[in-house]
Order: sequence, then structure tokens, then C-alpha cells
Amino acid sequence: MADYARMYRFGVTPWERYGEAAAASVAAVLDREEDGRSRPLGRALDLGCGRGQFTPELARRGWEAVGVDCVPAAIEAARAKGPEGVAYVVGDVTDLPAAGLGTFGFFLDIGCFQGFDAEQRAAQGRGVTASAEPGATLLMLAFGVTRLRSRIGGVSQAEVEDAFPGWDLLDVRAADTAGLGWPMNRTSPQWYRLRLA
Repeated sequence: MADYARMYRFGVTPWERYGEAAAASVAAVLDREEDGRSRPLGRALDLGCGRGQFTPELARRGWEAVGVDCVPAAIEAARAKGPEGVAYVVGDVTDLPAAGLGTFGFFLDIGCFQGFDAEQRAAQGRGVTASAEPGATLLMLAFGVTRLRSRIGGVSQAEVEDAFPGWDLLDVRAADTAGLGWPMNRTSPQWYRLRLA
């Protein structure tokens, strides 16, 4: 797993550049997620939220948004830029019950799960399941497996499904690679949408 605390300290945050470049495609995926849901939307958890790039967007759309990340400096930066009504918590996504966040109807994971080994992925799956309301959904963006997996992460569809037993895989779609520099633009990133059975 990458040393995210060190990467934030030295300003090496390529995932933030991607988030800016892919904002329109992320918005389209969130639009699809919200289509047909009744209001209020409920509680949403942004897994590995970093400096809060996507958590405010969830709140703007009407979710009661919470971001969780294990890097205290990232959470401090997220809190500093706001907005009001968004909660940020220092916590380990591989041990969500310890964070005491309650339950959620929606989980967003943009590039977090893909950086874990099999044991950590299973732990995240257990934590999300324990924190999920009946019928909850998970929307995950993850790189595919490449020979650079040890450096940039990546998971297969089977690894996603293995980590979330009891969840139905509803959809898999290719993600936009605009804004991803080399070699990440060669990783065949996918959007996975799962629902707790």
C-alpha cells in the first residue's frame, strides 16, 4: 500500500488531478446512482476521502455526507475547506466499525480499495457490510490489474466480488481515463456498482 501520509506531505497526489479532470464523468455516474431514489437521499460515506474532493459533492446533491481517511493531515485539510454540513473522520477503512460512524445507504470508493492487498480488501468489505443499511449500494472506481500493480494498485472484478460476499454486482462500466497520466491511463479503470442483497 502506498504511503499516503508521505505523498500528501510532499504534494504527490495524482488522484486529485484525476478527480478534477474527470469531474464530469464522476458527476454522470453519481447522477445514475441517484436516479429513482426518493428524497432525502440518506447517509453516504466517502471511503478514503483524502482532502475531501468528492465528499462535498455528495452533500451538494442531498446526501448526509461523511468522509473517512486514515491520513490526519488530509482530514484536517478537508475540514478546513468545508463546506458546512460535511463531516470528516480520521479512520481506517479496513476497520470501519472501530470508527463508530453508524450506518449508511451509499458508499463511494474512488481509488481506495484498489491499493489494498487481499486481506485488507476483505477487511474493507466486512466493514462496509457491517456499516450498510439494508439495500445499500457501493459505487467503486478501481484500476484493473497490470504488471505495475505493486506501485499503482489495481483489482480484478473477481477480487471486488470476493471482498463483498452478500452483495450483488449490478453493473461494471469502463471509466473515463481523461486526466490519468501514464501509466495509470493504461490500467483499464472500471466503475463497479454493488448492492447489499
